[in-house]
Amino acid sequence: MHNLRTGAMADPADAIANAGRPRASASIIVRSTIFAIVYYVVTALFLVLGSWLLLAPRSWAMKGLELHARTCTWLLAFICGTKLEVRGRENLPKGPCLVISKHQSMWDTFALIPLLHDPAVVLKDELKYIPFYGWFCLKFEHILVKRDRAAAALKTMLNDAKDRAAAGRHILIFPEGTRMAPGSPPDYKPGYVALYEGLQLPTIPLALNSGLFWPRRSNMRYPGTIVVEFLKPMPAGMPRKKFREEIEARLEAASARLIEEAACAPNPPPIPHLPSSPQN
Repeated sequence: MHNLRTGAMADPADAIANAGRPRASASIIVRSTIFAIVYYVVTALFLVLGSWLLLAPRSWAMKGLELHARTCTWLLAFICGTKLEVRGRENLPKGPCLVISKHQSMWDTFALIPLLHDPAVVLKDELKYIPFYGWFCLKFEHILVKRDRAAAALKTMLNDAKDRAAAGRHILIFPEGTRMAPGSPPDYKPGYVALYEGLQLPTIPLALNSGLFWPRRSNMRYPGTIVVEFLKPMPAGMPRKKFREEIEARLEAASARLIEEAACAPNPPPIPHLPSSPQN
């Protein structure tokens, strides 16, 4: 990146180190607070006022889910200046597929919904006990997994995923199972490999840098551009070891690239970890 003062090219490593210094201006704090209030009020209104959709066709409820996501994405841009850029849409097939995504932020749980076709998201089973939210998870026919029953849970997850895929839906799974800070060491669970082998569908890796702008365990929302990138599909039928090594390497390399790209932007967000860039 070009340094306007010296005429030299900026070192990405220096940009990442400088961006990592904690800072939140009064403007960011105020905007983040306003957004948090508006976000939770809007979400509560959607859940309560939209509760009649629990008795409507599932497709209607999914449209409500998409509307909530689009509304919150717009509010985030309007209030906090946090925009969205989507790359690689052409890599998403029209028919059913398996999308394997990095998971850095609560933002991922709603903002990815409108980018996919009638998505069925793999979620932990405990969520269904949350009033309204859990009821809607059941209505959307997401894939709920009981993590304390490993073998039985994998079998049920695969059967449910096959059912959703047969209806032409995109299947979305976060293979690390929880939000991970950008650049932190990956922790992939085996469930996504079971889905890949069992579904025999085109598989699309999804890289992102959302955790820089909507950090986990923080109320700060930083201005900038969240980038979501659908990578080139991986065919069905690859040997397990080769598939796992390739998709994890591609996801980590692409996500590290997006983090570095954000760090080199004119007004970067704080960078909590130094990402390593695995080679493909």
